Amino acid sequence: MNTSTAEIDYPPRPLVQRIGAILWPSFFAAGVATMVFFAFVDPLDLRDITFPHVPLTRGMGYTIGFFTFWLATASSSLFTWLLLRPASRFNRSLPK
Repeated sequence: MNTSTAEIDYPPRPLVQRIGAILWPSFFAAGVATMVFFAFVDPLDLRDITFPHVPLTRGMGYTIGFFTFWLATASSSLFTWLLLRPASRFNRSLPK
């Protein structure tokens, strides 16, 4: 019996596994991006350039920066996941 990989339709993964596959790697990437970025940029200097009238502490700047990087890297992971979904689930032949 010769079956090609296009004929194999794997069952969908559980939702928690799909969400974890997006958020977990992006969490680590955001951590690295935060360390590299804030090794060169002081959050208080960044605040003074962008929002000088907003009272932000250095710790709050690190927190906002981390979550901003996490959102960016999670968006990238989500887009990659959307592009890598198997086409067989969405391009089925219609019954005659």
